[in-house]
Amino acid sequence: MMHEDKVKGQIRHFYDQVGWQKEADGYFQNARYEDLRPVSSEYIHRCHLRVKRYLKPSGDYLLDAGSGPVQYDEYLTYSENYNFRVCMDLSIVALKEARQRLPDKGLCVVADIARLPFKPEAFDGIVSLHTIHHVPIEQKMDVYAGLYKCLKPGSSMVTVDGWNEVPLQRAMNLLMAAVNKIRGRSEKHVAEMNSASDEKSVTQNSASDPAPLGTYVLKTSANWFKQAIGTKLPYKILVWRSVSVKFLRTVIHSKSGGRFWLKLLYRLEELFPKYFGENGQYPIILIQKPE
Repeated sequence: MMHEDKVKGQIRHFYDQVGWQKEADGYFQNARYEDLRPVSSEYIHRCHLRVKRYLKPSGDYLLDAGSGPVQYDEYLTYSENYNFRVCMDLSIVALKEARQRLPDKGLCVVADIARLPFKPEAFDGIVSLHTIHHVPIEQKMDVYAGLYKCLKPGSSMVTVDGWNEVPLQRAMNLLMAAVNKIRGRSEKHVAEMNSASDEKSVTQNSASDPAPLGTYVLKTSANWFKQAIGTKLPYKILVWRSVSVKFLRTVIHSKSGGRFWLKLLYRLEELFPKYFGENGQYPIILIQKPE
């Protein structure tokens, strides 16, 4: 328990003091871990909207578990036809921003995703974006079970996190290496770029996903998830986005037809969502509660 409390205190401190602070460009500091370049904007936008398609189109309450400040406009669309969006987070700074983003329908709760304060079957839909990877390994399945308990029958919950084992990574690494070689980048330049673009963590999650010091992140793999969840919950693994920010910033550029290649990638993800969800970088975990 002391270890868990320390981890969560560290997470709260990071986001209050760093992650949810606005920078000179008007974006939250956390947005530096996303690819916000114009060449990638359509692809990123369409990936964000994948979450909405799996939720009920309307209802009374949508739970956003680990909401942060609801930082991207696409996130707002998830609850546009709900009466209220319950934003739950450890960070008070995040919730103050979320309240400004959702003045008429935002209900804000300071709470831990592993200790939900809600009654069973309270929500018509649940989203949790890039949050469960902050949960210690021994609590991850309990978190899924707790969220499921709060979901109304006939409704669905959508979570998004990243894998630490990415079967497609070898192909992505080969392509990045080829692009770097063509451009003649020095090893020092590449290392600096990768360090600036990857997700924050107190540890290095994998050789393919190094990360600067920041807050606690523990990602798992598709195989680990399938073995851990077994038949406990009715789940599907689908694609949210199959490539990392590092890949996008290295390979995708407007002068080399970046928009075209991302349209092609998105089309492939749409045709084979299970394959890219299990083998790519960022999956959607869809859990639907029977009527």
